[in-house]
Amino acid sequence: MHTCRNCNQSFRTELALELHLDGCEDGQLLCQVCGDRFAEREATRDGWHYACPNADCEGEGLSEDLIDVREVRAATH
Repeated sequence: MHTCRNCNQSFRTELALELHLDGCEDGQLLCQVCGDRFAEREATRDGWHYACPNADCEGEGLSEDLIDVREVRAATH
């Protein structure tokens, strides 16, 4: 079994998990510099360093320029 680390949903295959991760709302990040929203895995290659995947943006750092969408939603309600 393969489990999404963001929402804990389980999948039988790695492919099913990969497809789920592309749209998993629990793993979305928001760049405070450019305003783009994207999957967390698009912002990192090694799991340690995060940067906005937008080529024209210089936003970087998890919890610095890049924040979890769930935190934004909680703060605005």
